[in-house]
Amino acid sequence: MSKETINLARLEQYLNSAAPGMGTLTSIEKFIGGQSNPTFLLQSVNGSYVLRSKPTGVLLKSAHAVEREFRVMQALEGSAVPVPHVLCLCEDPGVIGSIFFIMSYEEGQIFWDPALPELPEAKRSEIYDHEIAVLAQLHSLQPASIGLTDFGRPGNYFERQLRRWTDQYRASETVHFEAMESLITWLKHNTPEDDGQSALIHGDYRLDNLIMTPGCNRIQAVIDWELSTLGHPFADLAYFCMCLRMPHTGQIQGLAGRNRGDLGIPTEHQIITQYCALRGIGPITHWTFYLAFSFFRLAAICQGVMKRALAGNASSQKAIQVGELAPKLAQMGMEIINKEEP
Repeated sequence: MSKETINLARLEQYLNSAAPGMGTLTSIEKFIGGQSNPTFLLQSVNGSYVLRSKPTGVLLKSAHAVEREFRVMQALEGSAVPVPHVLCLCEDPGVIGSIFFIMSYEEGQIFWDPALPELPEAKRSEIYDHEIAVLAQLHSLQPASIGLTDFGRPGNYFERQLRRWTDQYRASETVHFEAMESLITWLKHNTPEDDGQSALIHGDYRLDNLIMTPGCNRIQAVIDWELSTLGHPFADLAYFCMCLRMPHTGQIQGLAGRNRGDLGIPTEHQIITQYCALRGIGPITHWTFYLAFSFFRLAAICQGVMKRALAGNASSQKAIQVGELAPKLAQMGMEIINKEEP
């Protein structure tokens, strides 16, 4: 973690009324990692908390929506999907310089390498099983039952998302690369017809956005809900499966080239089969589109990170390296299309 210049006295004055009981603040340090919303460990005489804020500077429209993160975690508390407890949302940027919220600090472990080299084979299988189960539970929730009926627009999810992320990509484009143009064109011409499926989706469901219990038996909390919305559940599933195809080295580690059987990690087919069984649904069609869309979307996100890095308001020191992934991800998306098209 790194030191960060936030006025603790001003923050404490606000929290005395917004989140009484936290007590006198003693320190704040920024977590290393994460490329979007700056996140801090906040210590007080009464315990540890987490502060998550929007970045400072000029931001892309609709990006860094900490207000939505706060709302969805507040709605999910007590459900089958474990989340941190949220204490308060501050929409006055005058307190620390940007909008932020406070949530509980969850004691547990975050793993960055999906191969889970720190754990024995049986434990790896257990973790992947629980990841799939929690994702299926999330998609099985009725948004109306937790007050999130208006959390996203109904219908034509992929069509709308393709427009949104194309616009975001254009707004942050720094270098032209042909693979991204080809990927956008293919996705536009191959978007499946809307099948009416809609669920609360996380938007960034992957291993390093999950806090495991100290014994690594299950997920203690799902974090980083910035991209959550009402959308198509297969977008989440395909995004989760991306790690199976990503290279094992680099800023976003994957499992390409690894013997997943020896590791005790399920194949893509096994993940899809288990997920569908848990949700009680049939086989998934248009899987190539869902995968290619996931690579496109992550490429657009990485390009946004690059733009913020060049502008000097990135959340992480590794932002340039993450931004450089954008053309590689677009190329991987096209490779999936060219390999898997009949």
